[in-house]
Amino acid sequence: MTTKTLDSPFGPVSFAVEDGFLYRVRFQADTNSTENDDPLAEEVARQLDAYFAGRLFNFDLPLVPPHSEFQAGIRQSMIDIPFGEMRTYGELAKDLGSASQAVGQACGANPIPIIVPCHRVVAAGGKLGGFSGGDGAPTKRKLLNHEAVYAP
Repeated sequence: MTTKTLDSPFGPVSFAVEDGFLYRVRFQADTNSTENDDPLAEEVARQLDAYFAGRLFNFDLPLVPPHSEFQAGIRQSMIDIPFGEMRTYGELAKDLGSASQAVGQACGANPIPIIVPCHRVVAAGGKLGGFSGGDGAPTKRKLLNHEAVYAP
């Protein structure tokens, strides 16, 4: 497994790649960084840097396959939310034929935030809801504000 940590406007962001897939993104430095010459790790770093700089609006990276059909559906639903836009847990739940709480739990368990943009999913009425990365809701707000500034 190759891990790398980047500086970002939201603090350190680390990620891990293995076997040709991006496995995780975290809002913290990875103290076990193994910055090998892995072409995928270099591409993830390039795309994240471009996102932070407001030059990239859609990621194109191979993601570790989800464990279930529901996880695959919720992941794709989050990826389909355009840069700079938001959807509610209820809207995604309706599209997936699920409950809002299940969608919220799946968003909270997302191992690849930013790339799989769970920060774009909010509670009814535009309330932020939860966020498991960084400082929680303040980090979610920062990501949404970042995207609002650079929205195409």
